[in-house]
Amino acid sequence: MNLKVNIAGITFQNPVTTASGTFGSGMEYSDFVDLSRLGALTTKGVSLDPWPGNPTPRVAETYGGMLNAIGLQNPGIDVFIKRDLPFLKSYNTRIIVNVVGKTEEEYCAVVERLSDCDVDMLEVNISCPNVKEGGIAFGQDPKRVEAITKQVKKYSKKPLIIKLSPNVTDIGENAKAAEAGGADAISLINTLTGMKIDVERRAFVLANKTGGLSGPAIKPIAVRMVYQAACAVQIPIIGMGGIMNGEDALEFIMAGATMVAVGTANFINPKATMEVIDGIEAYLKRNNIKDINELIGCVR
Repeated sequence: MNLKVNIAGITFQNPVTTASGTFGSGMEYSDFVDLSRLGALTTKGVSLDPWPGNPTPRVAETYGGMLNAIGLQNPGIDVFIKRDLPFLKSYNTRIIVNVVGKTEEEYCAVVERLSDCDVDMLEVNISCPNVKEGGIAFGQDPKRVEAITKQVKKYSKKPLIIKLSPNVTDIGENAKAAEAGGADAISLINTLTGMKIDVERRAFVLANKTGGLSGPAIKPIAVRMVYQAACAVQIPIIGMGGIMNGEDALEFIMAGATMVAVGTANFINPKATMEVIDGIEAYLKRNNIKDINELIGCVR
């Protein structure tokens, strides 16, 4: 039984990784999870300089999920390279580093630094606000998606994944824009913009007013968007959004994803990634399927 998948010439021992921002850089979960069993570990977003994140409260539970307005808090590229990367290299898993920035120059600087590091792929989160464009996210306009992808690609010696925002009119157009810009793969979906109000206090629950909705509530939307993107491009897709178990992961794979990322589930079940891998294996055995690749996009 083969669980190996390939993206941009890189072989992963299975199709399961972690969703950026939900797993730290692995150290936080290492007492609960055998990190070497993961197909890959995708880190929390890494920026050029330390980001403090948004004011609290910045997390709220919702029906079937959660809202977060963490604000991509992280200690910056220098700390990541000195502290987190050596820890990750002690495990037998692929390393995907998520990159964030507020300007095109910041993205390029982080990508250039990481290109000389011993990591496998870079995932560029283009849902970040472009401060030079009045806070409009890079990922909301196909033209901007293609432009930022082309620019970052110039500085990257590693295969490049572009992480797409679902807060757009047509996900297929943005997927095609990333492909046209030279992306080696795309990942989707990022969180959906949501809001929660405390009716007793008559106030916003989050200090930021809005936050990113994740968890099981968004899964049907995420599966639909992965399917649309898979129909629009030829490059591989990493699917995510509300995956709680192996069956959820298989929906994304059948819709066209080569890999899947487990996110919010990690907060309520630290062993969720292991259970997803086990669930996929059990399905293959139960259905006498010898190769996971047979299932990629099989419903199309």
